[in-house]
Amino acid sequence: MQDGQRQVEDYLQYIHVEKRLSPLTQKHYRRDLQSLLVFCQSQNIASWSALDSHHLRAFISQRHRRGLSSSSLQRELSSIRSFYHYLLRERITNVNPALGISAPKKPRKLPKTLDVDQVNQLFDIQTSSSVGIRDRAILELLYSSGLRLAELVSANMTDINLTDKTIRVTGKGAKTRILPVGRLAIQALKSWIQERSKLVDIDEHALFVSQRGTRLSARAVQQRLHQWGIKQGLDSRLHPHKLRHSFASHLLESSSNLRAVQELLGHADISTTQIYTHLDFQHLAQVYDKAHPRAKKKR
Repeated sequence: MQDGQRQVEDYLQYIHVEKRLSPLTQKHYRRDLQSLLVFCQSQNIASWSALDSHHLRAFISQRHRRGLSSSSLQRELSSIRSFYHYLLRERITNVNPALGISAPKKPRKLPKTLDVDQVNQLFDIQTSSSVGIRDRAILELLYSSGLRLAELVSANMTDINLTDKTIRVTGKGAKTRILPVGRLAIQALKSWIQERSKLVDIDEHALFVSQRGTRLSARAVQQRLHQWGIKQGLDSRLHPHKLRHSFASHLLESSSNLRAVQELLGHADISTTQIYTHLDFQHLAQVYDKAHPRAKKKR
């Protein structure tokens, strides 16, 4: 395809410089558009303006046959739509062939959460090491404020306000929100900040750092949470998003305020938050099945 690769690179530079999308999102966009470019070359499609909705449906069908999940296909379509919005803006094409095309629907899975007893079990950490103090602060903050993993690892010292008990985070779409931080999380953060000062140079801004004094990676956080889940005797794998799910579920169960939970989670669409109402109903149904005289199974 003539100029196809160059136009993809121009777009990737645009979302890096002007849109300021996260490195992970940029990586996904690059991979998705490279797959589409390979398809276009195999079909002798001469330019992006020559790609139509029939071609795109064939591309999605091909990817589906190769085993891509519905969520991956939805993400690829989203990448392509965004790319074509850019091409329209640059007057490289005059139509967006991805509009109106949807990926096969995926079965909606309810997120797995910890119950309150499991949360208390997880946080019953007795440690005096710098790493242990840091990890406890990470656990407390993830559950207290419902942060995404990317929001946690990108947080800087200037983002946390111990006096106001808030943290400023930058979520999807570079949107900033201010979140409350609970009392126990504040205590854990104060302990960690004292330890942090022993590890970092004055030029390091990251809130959470490794033992080398550099910003903690997302992978390192995932590994540490997995290890703590095992050490604290949880019966299922612990990952950062499970604490975010638990935060949302417990808050909704107590308050029933869907809009407030949406704001705290940073969801652009309330339908994303509504999955937690299904989760809450599932919990109530389990209580009903165990407690109601006409629902309990005979022994």
